[in-house]
Amino acid sequence: MNQKIKYGIIGTGLMGREHISNINLIEEAEIIAISDTCENSLNETKSLLNNDIKIYSDYNQIFNINEIDAFIIATPNFTHNEIVKKALNTKKHILVEKPLCSKLEDCMELKKISSEYPSIIWVAMEYRYMPPIQKMLEEINKKEIGKLQMLSIREHRFPFLKKVDDWNRFQINTGGTLVEKCCHFFDLMRLITKSEAVQVYASGSQGVNHLNEEYDGKIPDIIDNAFVIVDFINGIRGSLELCMFAENSEMQEELCVIGSKGKIETGVPADASGKDSSDVRIGLRNSNEPKKEKVIVDKNILAAGQHHGSTYFQHLEFIKSIKNNLLPQVSLNDGLQAVAIGQAAELSIKENRVIKMKEFIL
Repeated sequence: MNQKIKYGIIGTGLMGREHISNINLIEEAEIIAISDTCENSLNETKSLLNNDIKIYSDYNQIFNINEIDAFIIATPNFTHNEIVKKALNTKKHILVEKPLCSKLEDCMELKKISSEYPSIIWVAMEYRYMPPIQKMLEEINKKEIGKLQMLSIREHRFPFLKKVDDWNRFQINTGGTLVEKCCHFFDLMRLITKSEAVQVYASGSQGVNHLNEEYDGKIPDIIDNAFVIVDFINGIRGSLELCMFAENSEMQEELCVIGSKGKIETGVPADASGKDSSDVRIGLRNSNEPKKEKVIVDKNILAAGQHHGSTYFQHLEFIKSIKNNLLPQVSLNDGLQAVAIGQAAELSIKENRVIKMKEFIL
């Protein structure tokens, strides 16, 4: 399969445009159609594409283009379930943005009805593909730090960006911050531990952001800071520290994984820092000389989005899977499990208790 992969994009907001900018860098791919219900989003996207692109305000029309090989669904969270179900009728490859759905029951429905789907369904967990995290995963798999015991992830970042119709200001649309934003981190925890969560405890609040905003008489209800502890079946414990009013950070994400023989740590530079590299550091208990490796990302790839090059590298893997008839690297079950942990964390905050995952997934 040597021809270019032809994409159709549903949703041309910030994330949809990031996908477009990265696909534009890949010789093996091209975009032949886009769709969005928002005219302003479509107009902002036109400059990224050639003039003969097909443009639709009704996403149902894009499903009728037989030439499309793969659809990207980058619409608001609460629309994913409906749009994915319609995309399944095409039998084409599908890449759906995280979170898979805003509600766990919708994720479970999609998993059930697509069990015999003949093409790839891939959940866009971009953080897996950030180069320093990829290097960290590679080193972990070499088992140099021994048997894994615990891991921690810290994200200090800016508040949620403005979206069309301000949909991301309310839990009913997003699933809550720990679903919308942090499904990335719960996915990484599962990937690193190679295990499933057994229980979750979280503490968080809406402390600073969006308190003075009002939309149709409603005040935003999304939290902006939290600590989350996740216990896994194999005994490894994970922690997440989230703060969304900490823009002036050199590293937006910092990760540390500790084993019986030592630890490995890395960070992902904040966009505003201007850095194109970060270190992956391994410190062993019996050595005073840590091993360091610098991971550099091409500036052209960095400029194509806000996820430290990960969207570009994710598309390379997605295209490789299509061309070689491989299984998706991020399955519907991966998307479902990440939403489940996030939903459990949101409930833990509301009810101030430990949430057993068996309450969510049987």
